[in-house]
Amino acid sequence: MPMMLTGLAMSSWETIFRRGLLMARGACPPAEYQRMIAEKVAATQQAMLAAARGGSHAAILAPFLKRTRANARRLRRK
Repeated sequence: MPMMLTGLAMSSWETIFRRGLLMARGACPPAEYQRMIAEKVAATQQAMLAAARGGSHAAILAPFLKRTRANARRLRRK
């Protein structure tokens, strides 16, 4: 669990940093803003389902970790 939280913190920080740079340069496309909302809604829904099913803390955090890691990788290429 501690490693999962560390990974979540690091990938979240990187995603926020890289999106912030895009916004500061005026290069953040409208699709990126829409993605920010949609991904949080989807991750929250999956986390709530995991919690409702009695999932572990790791199962509840997994949707957020998956998305932040994917975003960090994707944004590195921009």
